[in-house]
Amino acid sequence: MTLSGITQSPYWHEQLGETPELCTTLPGKVDVLIVGSGYTGLSAAIETSRGGRSTLVVDSADPGFGCSTRNGGQISTSVKPSLEKLSAKYGSEKARRIRGEGVSALEWIRNFTEAEGLDCDFRRVGRFHAAHTPHRYEALVRDAEQLRSQESIECFAVPRSEQRGQLGSDAYFGGVVFADHCSIHPAKFHRELLRLALDADVEVMGHCTVTGIDRSGTGFEVTTAKGVVQARDVIVATNGYTTGLMPWLQRRVIPIGSYIIVTEELPEALIDELFPGDRIASDTCKVVYYYRSTPDRRRVIFGGRVSASETTPAIGATRLRQDMCRIFPELENVGLSHAWSGTVAYRYDEMAHTGVHDGVHFAMGYCGSGVSMAPYLGMRAGQKVLGLKEGETAFDDLPFQTRPLYRGKPWFLPAAVAWYRWKDQHQIRKALSMN
Repeated sequence: MTLSGITQSPYWHEQLGETPELCTTLPGKVDVLIVGSGYTGLSAAIETSRGGRSTLVVDSADPGFGCSTRNGGQISTSVKPSLEKLSAKYGSEKARRIRGEGVSALEWIRNFTEAEGLDCDFRRVGRFHAAHTPHRYEALVRDAEQLRSQESIECFAVPRSEQRGQLGSDAYFGGVVFADHCSIHPAKFHRELLRLALDADVEVMGHCTVTGIDRSGTGFEVTTAKGVVQARDVIVATNGYTTGLMPWLQRRVIPIGSYIIVTEELPEALIDELFPGDRIASDTCKVVYYYRSTPDRRRVIFGGRVSASETTPAIGATRLRQDMCRIFPELENVGLSHAWSGTVAYRYDEMAHTGVHDGVHFAMGYCGSGVSMAPYLGMRAGQKVLGLKEGETAFDDLPFQTRPLYRGKPWFLPAAVAWYRWKDQHQIRKALSMN
């Protein structure tokens, strides 16, 4: 495959208009200063500003440069650990509350986009979660039954014989449909959050790196590349782009690159064959793939982790295309139009976290499922700053642990990813050889 002509920036950005006019002069004092202008930061800012607090959002790059405008636009119930695993660790009542936050986040973003009239291609399309081996399909069927009976999650199993009614591929061994999962145009959603923030008189400034957060009286003195700001409250909302600004936070999130490609425009009939119900899709591989059609149903967008160590979008495109064509052989002769990457924040316990450390509020660690959880927890963080009881979440008092020797650079990741990738490929080859 030749990479000539491929745009190495997000496809999503091309559907956006001009960036709104942003703050050019740094205020000397604000009630709330938020570090990070993605979903989390803007949602928190909307909440605090509408609550009567003067609010400033600063970012080291353009607002929304990170994964808020680079993700695959898939929305799930966000909480990865099962009810059984969480119950064993925290007890059944706490476990149900944690799992319930994922459902609440999905319901919140659905209600929020409707109530605010957001132009972001939000759709309830359902997810087809595909099994990469027969054994994994059997496990999915058991899990689906438990989700229905114990958590009232709307889902149903689809055997391989009926798979093409959900996804136009023979590469899997059946799967489960989660009917409530949704799709969205991630960059449009971010732009709409930015619009709401500006309409609420939030000041937003890009290319304003924060270099220090220090206690000052009853508040904080925040040092930036463009000056010093006094703030009563500070929220750090940097997720996968968390730096050494607060080493305590940096030690608790694991930055992982995720890579995405988009095909050239395809015939409508082919999109209808590959995605007959406009489902979003993912699979049970440990190194997961996620894919869907674009909102206009003219292209396929395909993403995942492509290598043991971080690489370039160009190299990522070559490897992703191989896997895309394994799943969809019909795309073998189709070119690519876009390739890019973004950084998500993973956690040792596979859960998001929010709370307060040394007086600084934070929300991060969405583990690749942050399209609904990030703005939801940003909103909750804003409510906490306002002193509202409804800002409390089931994540607030969870231990936010790290590991010995970890300082923010995941030295252990290449070996782990290489192992899981080899294991996935071995299982796929074995399953297909027995088919």
